Amino acid sequence: MRIHDIDPENRPRERFHHSGPSSLSPAELLALVLRSGTPGHNIVDTCNELLAKYPLERMPELSIRELQTVSGIGEAKAMQIIALFELHKRLHYRRNSNPKAQSARDVFEYMRGRIPDETKEHLCVLFLDAKNRIIRHEIVSVGTLTASLIHPREIFKAAIRESAHAIILVHNHPSGDVQPSNADRQVTAILRQAGNLLQIELLDHVITGTDDWFSFRDHSMLS
Repeated sequence: MRIHDIDPENRPRERFHHSGPSSLSPAELLALVLRSGTPGHNIVDTCNELLAKYPLERMPELSIRELQTVSGIGEAKAMQIIALFELHKRLHYRRNSNPKAQSARDVFEYMRGRIPDETKEHLCVLFLDAKNRIIRHEIVSVGTLTASLIHPREIFKAAIRESAHAIILVHNHPSGDVQPSNADRQVTAILRQAGNLLQIELLDHVITGTDDWFSFRDHSMLS
């Protein structure tokens, strides 16, 4: 069925005008961006097929080649989709410029989209000023977290360079289970002691999953 064969009141553009964007499904919103389908295959059907194959939350990670595995998505449309999510990512970064880290939730929200490959474990350090505003973040290591791989010198050298008042450790668990491992506890203890000596406080260690987090501070594990 072509878009023009759909009843006018059910077409995405008309529904957008009458009821606003919140009334449209993800496939219909994406159809408005991509605009046109292919012969015998309207753009809403194409977008429904795309979202059936790749859930919405996976879309920002897809490559041009992966997007093109769906019938009706050529190189140009694949680039449009990637550009759309890239703009969203940059908007998120802009809104989070030098935010305050007042809670583990703040840290979780700040790190959303900043880990380049969620299938691998990344250890990041947030450098904070005296008002707990995030100066910047740095990825310290990639791979399974062990005390032998994390040297306090590297972390606190960067903190001193940034004139940081405090730091927060953040690392992701690709499995989604945010409970700390023995290695996580060991690394935290070592860095907390080093921070005390240098008078650069380790405010928290936050472990992130897909939509959850674990805070060492909230669980009174930094004393």
